[in-house]
Amino acid sequence: MHHILNTMTRLMTLCAALFLAGSVHAQKFAYIDSEYVLLHMPEYAEAQAELNNYAIEWQGDIEAKLEAADRLEVAYRAERVLLTAEMRVKREDEIAKKRAEAKEMQKQKFGVEGELFQKRQELIEPIQQQIFEALKDIATGSGYMVIFDKSHQSNMLYTNPKYDISERLIKKLGYVPGEMVEPENKQGGGKGMEERGREAIDGAKDNVRDRLDDARGGGVTKPGGKN
Repeated sequence: MHHILNTMTRLMTLCAALFLAGSVHAQKFAYIDSEYVLLHMPEYAEAQAELNNYAIEWQGDIEAKLEAADRLEVAYRAERVLLTAEMRVKREDEIAKKRAEAKEMQKQKFGVEGELFQKRQELIEPIQQQIFEALKDIATGSGYMVIFDKSHQSNMLYTNPKYDISERLIKKLGYVPGEMVEPENKQGGGKGMEERGREAIDGAKDNVRDRLDDARGGGVTKPGGKN
């Protein structure tokens, strides 16, 4: 959820700028917990689930490429003594190519501004805009000069519940406070949407790195080597 929380913080700053020209003498401040608000939005749950599905699918594709490289390497090691130098080079090239494909796919899917980043922008931006418009209406109607975000990424060390308008925002968005799409404590201890997505992303990155490290240790990444 950190990807949207960072953007929400920027939205709060923009919201503050919009209303600085408001009532200077009666400065009014409020805050929201964007993480709590998002848990009430089916749109967010659906977007996160879709992102997780992409992450899990791509992780599976990367795993398949790495496993194919592993199988080739096992076969190569078993047959190596029977191969000519030219054949060894060819087989080592093939193994290295498979691992390079997995690494490149990991970069394309999960890298900075990769496909997952693009999908996230596509799915989450409309939700961000929806929240911002609702906050803008609340700020205009109540004369708030600044609205902060107390999410776990913020620097707010103490907040007085008196100034928390999260539930007011949730109602403004058309939902019922407390009726979360994905409660934090789910029955059966199941993993949440975001946790599953993070595991897929982290798993894809870690597996590519670990497999490549293992390959370097095994000495088959340099075609024509003497290992």
